[in-house]
Formats: sequence, structure tokens, C-alpha cells
Amino acid sequence: MKYLEEFSDPVLAGKLVEQIHATVTKPWAMMEVCGGQTHTIVRHGIDQLLPDGVEMIHGPGCPVCVTPLEIIDKALEIAAQPGVIFCSFGDMLRVPGSGRDLFRIKSEGGDVRVVYSPLDALRVAQQNPDKEVVFFGIGFETTAPPNAMTVYQAKKLGIPNFSLLVSHVRVPPAIEAIMQSPSCRVQGFLAAGHVCSVMGTSEYPELAEKYGVPIVVTGFEPLDILAGILRTVSQLEKGEHVVENAYRRAVQDEGNPAAKAMLADVFETTDRSWRGIGMIPQSGWRLSERYREYDAEYRFQVRDIVTEESTVCRSGEVLQGLIKPHECSAFGTLCTPRNPLGATMVSSEGACAAYYLYRRLEQPAEVVTTGG
Repeated sequence: MKYLEEFSDPVLAGKLVEQIHATVTKPWAMMEVCGGQTHTIVRHGIDQLLPDGVEMIHGPGCPVCVTPLEIIDKALEIAAQPGVIFCSFGDMLRVPGSGRDLFRIKSEGGDVRVVYSPLDALRVAQQNPDKEVVFFGIGFETTAPPNAMTVYQAKKLGIPNFSLLVSHVRVPPAIEAIMQSPSCRVQGFLAAGHVCSVMGTSEYPELAEKYGVPIVVTGFEPLDILAGILRTVSQLEKGEHVVENAYRRAVQDEGNPAAKAMLADVFETTDRSWRGIGMIPQSGWRLSERYREYDAEYRFQVRDIVTEESTVCRSGEVLQGLIKPHECSAFGTLCTPRNPLGATMVSSEGACAAYYLYRRLEQPAEVVTTGG
């Protein structure tokens, strides 16, 4: 297949659905890790095409959603300071902090700018030598290499007024944390293809073996998802638990060596808090000692900011796959895209946003049959 529309072919999709139905003999629960995959599943109703008892559990793979509240509050504190130009991707501007968001800071006079690359922020720093320019670096392994490259370039070019507010997280430790939870129902994973295009698949076999779960690397189009589900349920039915790469058009088992080398140079692994989930050991990155001067938390002395999560918002349970978005009493009422309580309602990859956008506003009614 060479063209994107072919990955949405309804005839081929129908054949994959038939194969899934022919394969499944018992209930299974699997988790798609990536929020982009969640949106594909909900938008195309893939979960509703699966056999009865086969459940898709939405995982924590939305980087905006898992950015902890204290990091958002640190961003707000920095962005409100005079002489600061705060740069971010657009999806972070409406993520609520403790009492406001970056849009509110901008409306109050803060210089908050949307950029499309961290290198754009570096150019802003070059053009404004009298200002401190901060880029909000969030995301999984996918966005970490360009952020690392930007810090590398800042040091190489001697640009002193640039810094990075880091909130990078890693997928494999999150999978381990999910499997260690006493309430875990996940029996298999669809791993995110874009993450594996950077890091490869080497970290997954140990997890598959340790927890007895198949892990299938797949993409983001409907046929990608259906093919990944078919491979996962096929393993589950056979009692197998290995790593399969179903996204070879983008993922090599060794990943991207150049990107991995840049990450190893600029970042070091660290414990990281995930919004709504809590601390996961060695699940994030921070700037290494060599690049610590470009760390905005140190430069602006906001490392001690600690905040409490909302007691009304249940996004943490959504991110852990414990509930579906419409099972939260605030969903669609107190919490909407216009007035979000949590990041899962704001982000373009958030499960709550997907359910709201595609009108999954309540649990489907059970079909009741009566004997004749």
C-alpha cells in the first residue's frame, strides 16, 4: 500500500473484522497505548465492530494528558515573569493548571507564543537577545529527539537566553506500572509505532515475557489498528506472548540510531510523575549535567512548586484504563472542551476529547432479548 487512503479501505477493513471474529473464542481486554490510536478507534467505531467481550482499554499515551499539574504550574509561573517569551505547541495553551492556563497568562500580558518546532523557539531567542526564551518540551520518545537537538544547538551556537522546560516521559516504564497495578485488566498491548520508530523494539520483549502479555507494534490508520488487534487476539488465543512488529513500513527493530545517540547525549533518565497516575520510576528524561544550564526549572528556580490534583476530575482513572470517559460524572457537564477540568478533555489525543468529539456521551444501552 502506497497511499494513505488505502489504509482506510472499507473492504479490507471488513475482511480484517471477519478474521478477528473468526479468531476470537473468549473475552479479551487489550490496551492501545497511544492517544492517536484511541482517536482512530473511537472515530471509526472500531471498538464497536469487535466481538462481544473483546474490549479496547484506552491507555495513557497522550503526552499532554500525562503532563503533571505541577509542571503546568511551573510553566505558568515562568510564562508570567517579565522579560520572558514562553514558546509552546498550541495544544498546551488550554491545559488547566491549578487556577489558570497559558491562554490566561497571554491575556494578562504575558508573551506566550505558539511555535511549530523547538527550533522556532531557538530562532526567537536569537532574534530577541534581551529576552529569556523558554520552550515547553513535553512528549514521549517521539518528540524528545528534536527537543534534544535544539538544546544541543543552543550550546553549540552559544545562545545563552534559551532554556527548556522538560516534561518528557517514556512508554516502557508506563506499561510496567500498568501491569503492576492490582486493578490491571490488560491482557495485551498495541504499542505506539511512532515511539518505536525512534527507540526500536528492544525494551518490549522483557516486558512481554515478564508479564505474559503480547505486545504488537502498530500504526494509526484503521487498517493498522485492526491488523494489530488481529495479531494480538491471535496470540492470546494461542497462549503466546511475544513482540510483533506490524508497522515495518516505519519501524525498524533497532529504531533510529542517530536520534537515540542525541537522546543519550542530552538527556538522562529520571523518575517522573504522570498526571492522574503518580510517580513512575525511571519513566522520564531530564537534561543531563552537561546541559543543565539550559534547564528552565533551575534557571527560574521553580523546582519546588508542588500542587494537588483536582478531586472532581477522574482523568487519572481514564488514563489508567480503569474507566471510560463517559463513566465520569463530570464528563460533558462540568467538564467540556470549552471548560475542561483535566487535560484529557483538551488534548487532540485525549480519550475524553475523543468521546466528546465523536459523541460517545453515554454508555451504550444493553440489548435485551426475550424468548418467543
